Amino acid sequence: MRRVLAVATAAAGTVWMWRNMSRTTPSVKPPGQKKGMDTRVLEAGAALLQGRSLLQSMNLYLDGFHFYADDMGHQMEAHHFCSQVNEDFTQCVIFDGNTRNARLIGIEYILSERLFRTLPEEEKRLWHSHHYEVRSGTLIAPGIPERIERKLMEKIVSTYGTVWHTRDTVNSDLPMGIPALMVGFTADGQMRPGFEEDRDRRFKVSGSRIRDLRKGIPIPDLVPGANAWESGRTSQLSLKEMEIRPPPG
Repeated sequence: MRRVLAVATAAAGTVWMWRNMSRTTPSVKPPGQKKGMDTRVLEAGAALLQGRSLLQSMNLYLDGFHFYADDMGHQMEAHHFCSQVNEDFTQCVIFDGNTRNARLIGIEYILSERLFRTLPEEEKRLWHSHHYEVRSGTLIAPGIPERIERKLMEKIVSTYGTVWHTRDTVNSDLPMGIPALMVGFTADGQMRPGFEEDRDRRFKVSGSRIRDLRKGIPIPDLVPGANAWESGRTSQLSLKEMEIRPPPG
């Protein structure tokens, strides 16, 4: 399976981004001066001289939606650029768009069900399932042919993810505050009206067609411990003042 997905995503490569798909630019531009000539020259030199193998391995693009684990009304679209480390582990960086000026907003780690079951019970509370995101069509892989995308979703449907957003792009232009635990939708009626439809218009896809194409994908049973936010209580980070420990010796 991994070889099939690697071939598919490599074939699409960076080409799908510019030729076959609508671009999603950030809704808010961060404050700051435009890049100067010195900066542009340094970037050009770095592009020629420094290796980018790690970035090139992030060849899988997924678009979906997250909301704050403790605030269902605080929702946002999330553009995932992912690297499949092995059959059981995928790591993604998340942006608020898919253009070169998009802002980095978070990370997501994705585990197979097999590995998720090995996590401590307290840790499982920080993870969410991908069952509904796949079945509902709210998670898509833009630019990949339907047949290949279905194969990809057949694999993702049984996985679990933990998402941490490092900045709030809704309420602040700058990266302020502390990371927040995010989760995914698990049922109809949770997403704000028109949110998915707006995304589908930009990517020129049909939500109803995607759902029809995925009807036959088997949905596994939920592993207990995931989607803890559905209980009405969840975890979030908080700042705590600490004493500085001196160096050893």
